[in-house]
Amino acid sequence: MGYNCIKFDKKDKIGYVTVNRPDALNALNLEVINELTDVFTKISTDDEVQIVILTGEGRAFVAGADIGWLRSLDPISGRTMGMKAQAMMDLIENLDKIVIAAVNGFALGGGNELAMACDIRIASDKAKFGQPEVNLGIIPCFGGTQRLPRLVGTGMAKYLICSAEMIDGNEAFRIGLADRVVPAEELMTTVENLAKTILSKAPIAVKMAKASINNGVNLDLRSGCQLEIECYVSNLCTEDRIEGMTAFLEKRPSQFKNK
Repeated sequence: MGYNCIKFDKKDKIGYVTVNRPDALNALNLEVINELTDVFTKISTDDEVQIVILTGEGRAFVAGADIGWLRSLDPISGRTMGMKAQAMMDLIENLDKIVIAAVNGFALGGGNELAMACDIRIASDKAKFGQPEVNLGIIPCFGGTQRLPRLVGTGMAKYLICSAEMIDGNEAFRIGLADRVVPAEELMTTVENLAKTILSKAPIAVKMAKASINNGVNLDLRSGCQLEIECYVSNLCTEDRIEGMTAFLEKRPSQFKNK
């Protein structure tokens, strides 16, 4: 499938997905959602990609959904659209590879929801975050009312969604919406270095850590800890576990095989 609204490249086990509608500040529409769904579906089975960097072209990450498109929706088409978008967000969130959002600029509405579906959010000091949907007479419907309180707490999520306040990267970091803030000119270098650091770790262990966190975060503590044990035990069956511990004892770099 050729892409009109996104770019996809891969290099050194890193997949680069870039929303590429800079004239529209990378606003989401059905075509973008379908293309993101397609590329992440392909990435899920692509052994040449072990980690993904998601960003936007130009001065926006994704500045929301296309308002002209949203205005045309009726309740039936709106439900279909919301379900397609949520399925795309779920695909990213549950990918068995780490996805890092490089938030280079505006991450508003659906853009903030897209960033929240990623595992890690590194923000430029020029980034802006927000959920401005109530300004338009609607609420977030790409998962914003659910993921935001899980990241920043219920009260702060209500504050941000109901006030539609836009915040900068430093405030996003303070409340837990962003995981790190760096100067704009250092953003991609920082994200690539993080990707390479994660790539140097045992791949199966990274996958299982993500699965344990994602699947356990909404369980009670005892059930979550039991899930953690099961994920841990599965790691004990891997060659990577033997290699990692042997390399440590022999004081040499590990040579993981993803087995």
